Amino acid sequence: MLDIKFIRENVDLVKEVVNNKQLDPTVVDKALELDEKKRKLIGEVENLRSLKNKYALEKNIEKGKETKTKLQELEPKLSKISQEFLESLYNIPNVVSKDSPVGKDETENVVIRKWGEPRKFEFNPKDHMELGTSLKIIDTETASKVSGARFNYLKGDAVLLQNALHQFAMEVLLKKGFIPVVPPLMLKTEVMKKMSRHDPLEERYYLKEDDTMLIGSAEHTLGPMHMDQTLNEKDLPLRYFAFTPAFRREAGSYGKDTKGILRQHQFDKLEMESFSTPEDGLKEQDFFVSIQEEFMQALDIPYQVIQICTGDMGGPDFRQIDIESWIPSQDRYRETHTSDYMTDYQSRRLNTKVRTKEGTEYVHMNDATAFAIGRTIIAILENYQNEDGSVNIPKVLQKWVGKKKIGME
Repeated sequence: MLDIKFIRENVDLVKEVVNNKQLDPTVVDKALELDEKKRKLIGEVENLRSLKNKYALEKNIEKGKETKTKLQELEPKLSKISQEFLESLYNIPNVVSKDSPVGKDETENVVIRKWGEPRKFEFNPKDHMELGTSLKIIDTETASKVSGARFNYLKGDAVLLQNALHQFAMEVLLKKGFIPVVPPLMLKTEVMKKMSRHDPLEERYYLKEDDTMLIGSAEHTLGPMHMDQTLNEKDLPLRYFAFTPAFRREAGSYGKDTKGILRQHQFDKLEMESFSTPEDGLKEQDFFVSIQEEFMQALDIPYQVIQICTGDMGGPDFRQIDIESWIPSQDRYRETHTSDYMTDYQSRRLNTKVRTKEGTEYVHMNDATAFAIGRTIIAILENYQNEDGSVNIPKVLQKWVGKKKIGME
């Protein structure tokens, strides 16, 4: 969340950002109104507490009782208004970087650079489901009978390919000093709110009996690892990665990407998370993007790097960079990686700080995709396919898959 002092001093800027993120600017007025009420009540309560102590010293029982009664009326009001104020702050998104383009939706995102040339096939390329079905490595039909729509079985060489991507990413990230983590797959609702990933609620799998949610990405439980902690500057940046299932209802995507494994309710992801000093936050995001590009270049899959516009980025994002990989069957680039720089927006909610020579301040947080496994498998199958229906394995993954080709040798 934003510091209320910053909001008071930059009302027009904050309203402009809220509007540019396609949200309701009146949330700013609501927060300021509640802030004023809260401060007024705090003054009244503190004054009554002071009087209560004064009357106690004077042994003025009658005035003491009168003051105590007033306090019993005001303290619950202060508690209630404080909670409403906090919730109002949660509704205000993060401000954005100067280089983030202003736009209403994904059509106004900006291509920063491209790498690689899309392959020119001498035959009509198949999509990943045609390839996966004929090679007997992807089965959505059985999964739909067992679990419903938007689920899949990966089998045989697809599983070896998934494992290879995991091993490859782990090898690279360990050398770069990342700490591997196996995090929980469920998160308390209150902590999901602190991560600013609670909404839209219809996207989450909510377990009402436990008041918990299944994570939609490993970042959801990596981010709170240092909740209510003060870190030492010498230990930063702290970089973690985790390989987990992710669960999303995809409630707003009916009719989109229904064929295949591009948009599923359950999928596997390798996610990176970083905690840094404020002055290193932006540099940390650029470092994450460089790792993502290193992965894609090693796989030799053409891609483009996209700067996400205000209307398409998430509420907590200060700056969002995506990578879109070339998908031959669609004759277009599709998102495979995201990198989110949050500044102190999440850490302020989580109360995660760093102690420096100048004092204590909130850490800055970054998260980014290492590999979205399903989407990366799609990109590999389609870009590496052969006319006979077989698929070559990228050289960098062959040592883990144990072969050079899926299908006919």
